[in-house]
Amino acid sequence: MRGLFVTGTDTGVGKTVLSAALAAALVAAGEPVRAFKPVVTGLDGSGDGEGGWPADHVLLGMAAGMAPKEVSPLRYAPAVSPHLAAEMAGEQIEPRELLAAAAASVQAGQTLIAEGVGGLLVPLRVDYSVCDFALALGLPVLIAARTGLGTINHTLLTLQLARAAGLEVRAVVLTPWPREPTLLEHSNRATIARVGEVEVQGLSAVAGPEAAELARAGRELPWRRWLQG
Repeated sequence: MRGLFVTGTDTGVGKTVLSAALAAALVAAGEPVRAFKPVVTGLDGSGDGEGGWPADHVLLGMAAGMAPKEVSPLRYAPAVSPHLAAEMAGEQIEPRELLAAAAASVQAGQTLIAEGVGGLLVPLRVDYSVCDFALALGLPVLIAARTGLGTINHTLLTLQLARAAGLEVRAVVLTPWPREPTLLEHSNRATIARVGEVEVQGLSAVAGPEAAELARAGRELPWRRWLQG
């Protein structure tokens, strides 16, 4: 399977915008692409999808030219962790079914942009984490992270965990990367790159959820190289 797995240092750090920007850039370049996010929560309006932006699976679907239900097989209303959302619905998430859904969503020649839920240690169920899911998919990883104070610790911890688990991290992407970064932001970027021995890129601010705007931001990233390894 050809593709990238996008995780984050926390929830709300921009990994869905990064995933959508990558998908839109691939579409704009004529590359066949599919987007996948195993679980979406917060669809009651208390989680993602605020501020005029659509919910994660809707945004990813818009970017990849897919129906939202094709992007995320599991969708829950409460803005809680996936395992709790499933419990509240009287269900239990089955990893094998999610992996089968991800594999079935991709045909020969297509690239998969898969996005996790929160960070790597978020449980999809009490004995199975997002990290486990990413490892089973076997895709190289991008880590979405904030630009400001606190990001060094969060990012290096995520990087350390990913590598210890056997994931191949292609890059850290700081988002949104401002046009005029502060001294702190420049230092954070350089420090993560040096201490973490990892490529660090910045995703420029995305003005809105339109595919053209997402593609503009995505084109600035070296996604072709990341896909090739």
